[in-house]
Amino acid sequence: MKQFHILYTILALSLSACAQQSESKIKAEPPVALNYTTEVVVPDLNIPWGMVFLPDGSMLITEKAGELIHFKNGTKTNISGLPEVYLRGQGGLLDIEIHPDYAHNGWIYITYASAEGEGDGGNTALMRGKLKNNAFVEKQLLYKAGPNTKKGQHFGSRIEFDNDGYLYFSIGERGNRDENPQDITRDCGKIYRLNDDGSIPTDNPFVNTPNAKTAIYSYGHRNPQGMAIHPETGAIWVNEHGPKGGDEINIITKGKNYGWPVISYGVNYSGTAFTEITEKEGMEQPLFYWVPSIAPSGMTFVTSDKYPDWKNNILVGSLKFQYLERLVLENNKVVKREELFKDIGRVRNVIQGPDGYIYVAAEGTGIVKIIPNK
Repeated sequence: MKQFHILYTILALSLSACAQQSESKIKAEPPVALNYTTEVVVPDLNIPWGMVFLPDGSMLITEKAGELIHFKNGTKTNISGLPEVYLRGQGGLLDIEIHPDYAHNGWIYITYASAEGEGDGGNTALMRGKLKNNAFVEKQLLYKAGPNTKKGQHFGSRIEFDNDGYLYFSIGERGNRDENPQDITRDCGKIYRLNDDGSIPTDNPFVNTPNAKTAIYSYGHRNPQGMAIHPETGAIWVNEHGPKGGDEINIITKGKNYGWPVISYGVNYSGTAFTEITEKEGMEQPLFYWVPSIAPSGMTFVTSDKYPDWKNNILVGSLKFQYLERLVLENNKVVKREELFKDIGRVRNVIQGPDGYIYVAAEGTGIVKIIPNK
């Protein structure tokens, strides 16, 4: 196992807009030098998309190319029996999560791009199964978005359980912004909520709406790739990719419309405008947005006593700038941003482990453990 020890300087980021006050800016903080020891605990990974700890302290890691790795006692073992993965563009084997009562029922949940179903190409699917003799067994397909498309972008997808045991997962709008995200009769561009067995909760917001996709919990999303449960309120928080500018953090509320692409703080990649408005009645404002985009990925709330100066902050991975970003909150508003571990690599995911340490999945490096110096 490779180890490296680096002195990181945390550099404050400046000129970021606060969503509730679109013209205000978060002022840059003076640079603060903090020492961290980092250890690569799972080396030699390509695109580690999802990761989760099992009760015995071992880890399951998804590689986007379609491998599920069980890492235990310094050894990586490939798990057989996975469903066929549609590997295209941003699609592949995506997130992984375990059931809140995993110790008793053994259920493991994955999202992945799948070619099953109507049309050529693929779309995002949710499956659960169990781990036995290094194989993924007792597989149950719980949800498959449709129709398929050959477009390679915006598959989502993160998985999270709330405190009531409901399962949430995200699917991006699959590159079809004009039809999918604002139409609740269509999949994609949505946050979904299911019971743990894949059935539809009877109080989902659109269960009585004709022709609606009844798994939908919220809509008007572009490409949510970060999801975390607030440690105090239990609310589901999501970050999602904007176009050029306008990445967002949203607190997900039942039945709400988050506006994409009618309202946005971003523009087309060419620099031209696709909308003239940033707010509209009946559409939710983001808690926070980034301009320029950082391409946010996994995120987590810090609750561990091992990081007292980060406690109750949010950590968000940046694919574009290859760092971990710390967001300081006051009354559900971001009041400070800090850039951590510059050039660590394209950060695909970040979680707080059961041991209280923060683990970062960095493309081309592996899983990195952040250890504060004493």
